[in-house]
Amino acid sequence: MTDTAGRAPVARPSTFRSLRHRNARLFLGGLFVSQIGAWVQYTALAIVVDRLTGSTTAIGVLTALQFGPLLLLGAWAGAFADRVDRRRIVLVTQSLLALQAVALALADLVDLLNVGVIYTLTLVLGIVSAIDNPARRGFVIQLVDQHEISNAMSLNTATMTGSRIFGPAIAALLITRVGTGWLFALNAVTSIAIISSILAVDRSRVHEAPKASPGGRPIRDALAYIRATPRLGATFVVFAVVSTFGYNHNVSLPRIANEIWRNEQWFGWVMTVISLGSMIGSLMTASRPSVSMKWMAGNGLILGLSGLALAWTPSGWVALVVAVPLGLGGAAFIASMNSFSQQECPPEMRGRILAFIAIAFLGSYPIGGPITGIVGDLIGLEWSIAYGAAITTLAVLWLVARVVPRSQVRVATGASVG
Repeated sequence: MTDTAGRAPVARPSTFRSLRHRNARLFLGGLFVSQIGAWVQYTALAIVVDRLTGSTTAIGVLTALQFGPLLLLGAWAGAFADRVDRRRIVLVTQSLLALQAVALALADLVDLLNVGVIYTLTLVLGIVSAIDNPARRGFVIQLVDQHEISNAMSLNTATMTGSRIFGPAIAALLITRVGTGWLFALNAVTSIAIISSILAVDRSRVHEAPKASPGGRPIRDALAYIRATPRLGATFVVFAVVSTFGYNHNVSLPRIANEIWRNEQWFGWVMTVISLGSMIGSLMTASRPSVSMKWMAGNGLILGLSGLALAWTPSGWVALVVAVPLGLGGAAFIASMNSFSQQECPPEMRGRILAFIAIAFLGSYPIGGPITGIVGDLIGLEWSIAYGAAITTLAVLWLVARVVPRSQVRVATGASVG
């Protein structure tokens, strides 16, 4: 079909358009299975730490150890991913993550698992993940054509958030039946899917990524670029603030489930429904031909207001209702940030920009996680969620007042940090 001017047909935007590539289907499919196992492990591990310590702060420390290395190594890892074969990096890091899961399972099954062992193995996971994150997300871009990059990243987000629907639910169903050791072993088994998919990718159809020049100041150059782009700089600051304080539900929810909702399994179920909302938000963003800064701000407000509602939910059943908009707003907010950044930066800088976004999102947990834990222990569990939701709402309102009215640019659809 042609338009009225007789020009060549233009394909309608499709939510799943980049999956026409076999390589993308293979990799995202393997990632989906592997991430289900990763979320089974994370959910079970948080419950184990809660059982051993009964402390929200201890869970905050667990979060800090998992994501702290990204804060310290993320920028370097992004520069590394811009200079080295990303496929090779991801193959090595995913293999190491599988070994970490094996070690965790063995420690639990032979009754050697304690807080010290958990913290040590979680730190190992954090270091490997810091190197894996920008390389893996950059590799996704190489599996599709240039005009499909944003859609592929959105589907990467949907893959990551979709796996969170199943992982926590599986953990909630099996944790009292088979024990946590076998749940950690399940994560090791699912790692085979992502490793196999990387090996099965047709390398002749992988697009070569422009390599950053050796030498120079790659990290400083990326920071200078962010600062020199006013809208990107302001939006990045707000994104960092929201990421630090608005996404720490996993720190508070194990304690809330146990003390307020009277059943630790509610943690897994609420996380599952948050993830369902996240997948909906990711797919809604992926289906749009373009997304404005107003879309980003609107979803940020949904995230903040839903967080305030979650803070004072009286039961797990009510929390399930609130969890849907919480996940939807959170995922769409992140997707919009990635859209904007990838639209603004040159191809040879994508790994570094993706790394800085990952630092702002995941690397902020070492700051926000422990603060959330301390608020929960010293002030109250409700306030451990409410304070972050309030900060999120205020930060997004500042974005609305300062950036959105000036921005007439519509950016291509993007994806979450995953």
